[in-house]
Amino acid sequence: MRRAEIVVVGGGPAGSTCARDLRRAGMDVLVVDKARFPRDKVCAGWITPAVVEALGLDLDDYAAGRTLEVIRAFRTAAMGGREIRTAFGRPVSYAIRRMEFDHYLLERSGARLLLGTPVVSLRREGRAWIVNETVETPLVVGAGGHFCPVARRLNPGRDEGPVVAAQEVEVRLSDAQQAACRVDGEAPVLFFCPDRRGYGWCVRKGAFLNVGFGRLADRELAGQARAFLGFLRQRDLVPDDLPPTWNGHAYRLYASSRRRVCDDGALLVGDAAGLAYAVSGEGILTAVESGRLAARAILAADDDYTRAGLSFYEGLLERRYGLPAPLRDRPWHLPPQLVSWAGVGLLRTRWFTRHVLLERWFLHQGQLPLEDLGARAPASGPAPRPRAAHG
Repeated sequence: MRRAEIVVVGGGPAGSTCARDLRRAGMDVLVVDKARFPRDKVCAGWITPAVVEALGLDLDDYAAGRTLEVIRAFRTAAMGGREIRTAFGRPVSYAIRRMEFDHYLLERSGARLLLGTPVVSLRREGRAWIVNETVETPLVVGAGGHFCPVARRLNPGRDEGPVVAAQEVEVRLSDAQQAACRVDGEAPVLFFCPDRRGYGWCVRKGAFLNVGFGRLADRELAGQARAFLGFLRQRDLVPDDLPPTWNGHAYRLYASSRRRVCDDGALLVGDAAGLAYAVSGEGILTAVESGRLAARAILAADDDYTRAGLSFYEGLLERRYGLPAPLRDRPWHLPPQLVSWAGVGLLRTRWFTRHVLLERWFLHQGQLPLEDLGARAPASGPAPRPRAAHG
C-alpha cells in the first residue's frame, strides 16, 4: 500500500497548482490522472494577466518551445450582427495550447505523479481514503473536471443545476491556410447567441486555429453548433476542410452550482467544484485560484481534515466569488423576443462591449488579487514540513 499526505485526483491547472503550493510547504503530494501528459486537451485556451499573476508564470520561460500568442484586441458580435473590434493597445491575454500549458504546470509542481491511471475505486477506511486499493491518504483533492470521481463521491445523486456543453476543434493550419486565415492571432473572434445562452469563438494560436461553440445544455446545442460552423464558413473564417466531428466537454457555472465542495477528508477545485464564470464560461482562472485557495485551507487545517477543519476553504470561495444563486432560464424573466433584442442591441455599442463584456466579464479587470484573501504564500514559501515516507 502506497501512502501520501495528499492525493490530488486530476493533473490539470487546478490540481497542479494546488499540488505545487503544498509541495512548496514541504508536503508529500501524489497527483493521479487517467491521462499521460502531454495529453490532448482541446480548449479555446487563452489566459489573462490575472492567471499569469496567480501562477507566478515566467512568460519568457514558458514561451521557450511553446505556443504563446499575445492578445491585444477582440472582435465581437451577435450572431449575424455588426462586428466590433475592440483594441486595447497592450497585452490583455495570451493564447496557449492546453496540452503544452497543462504539461508545463504539472512538471513544475514537484509532486509525485501516477499517470495513465484512472481512479476506479475510492473508499473510506476510518479517517483514511483508499484509492484504487493501492494508495492510502488522509486527504483527497478532487481536480478531475466535471466528471471527477471525487466530485461524484461527494455529490451522489444530487441535482447540481444546469450544465454548459461545448464542442470544439483545434487544427494545425498549412502554410497556405495560415496566409489566408482571416482570424488574427492578436484578436480572437467571439460571436454571441442573441438569447444570451452561449457563444462561439475562433482563436488563432500561431500555426493552430481553435474553433468552438458552447451554451447552456439544451436540445438546440447540436443544431446551433452546426449552424455556427456554416456561419463561419460563409465568412471565410475557417478552412473548408475543418473536421466535422468536434470534441465535446461539459462544466458547471459557479452562479448555479450546487455541488458540495468540502467534506471529511476531501476538497473539490476547478471544474470539479463547478467554478466556471457565469458569463464567459472561463475556468482556467478559477481553477488556478481555487487550487491556491485549497492549498491555503489545507495548510491552515493543520492536519484536521474533518469538514469543520476544512471549512475555511468554503469561506474563501464565497469571499472570492460570492454565493452561488440559481441561474434563471430567461434573464430577468423577460419575454424571449425582448431578451434577444436587448442582447443584440448591447453588443452593437462600443462602450458596453469594452467595459462590460470584455473588461469585466471576460478579462476580469479590476478584480482584487488573491493576496487580499490571504491565499498566497510568501515568495520564499512557508517553512518546509518533514516529508512523509512514501510507503
